[in-house]
Amino acid sequence: MAKKEITGYVKLQIKGGQANPAPPVGPALGQRGINIMEFCKAFNDKTKNFMGKPVPVIITVYKDKKFDFVIKSPPASHFIKEAAKLKSGSQEPGRNIVASITKKQAEEIAKKKMEDLNAHDIDEAVKIIAGSARSMGIEVKDWWIQRDIKNYQKKLI
Repeated sequence: MAKKEITGYVKLQIKGGQANPAPPVGPALGQRGINIMEFCKAFNDKTKNFMGKPVPVIITVYKDKKFDFVIKSPPASHFIKEAAKLKSGSQEPGRNIVASITKKQAEEIAKKKMEDLNAHDIDEAVKIIAGSARSMGIEVKDWWIQRDIKNYQKKLI
């Protein structure tokens, strides 16, 4: 079987279960000649469990105007804001700390995001999540204590 010829990719972030032909979905897919309603129905069916959460999707467009799409997990910032019970991060991250999350919450977020993160193990994934939280003006409690204890134990060995 011959491979389909790919004409391009479309990256969008759409709320789960709420795709409709209105902007930004309609114009982005219309430019590529994709059947917009067919995509919206397929996307809404696949993202029912992410209802209302922003879901990144990568749509592969083929020469015959058919398409495939890959759904990623919601952004880390969404999970961090959800854990901290905020609507948005700090206006001045680094200067103002608007909320805090625990290391345990950061680990839970890292486990949810693990397949999409560029990390080999959960500790590295937690570091990525902690960095994202810090850039939003959200403090990760117990983070430095755990890290300092591990470094101290390594020095003793």
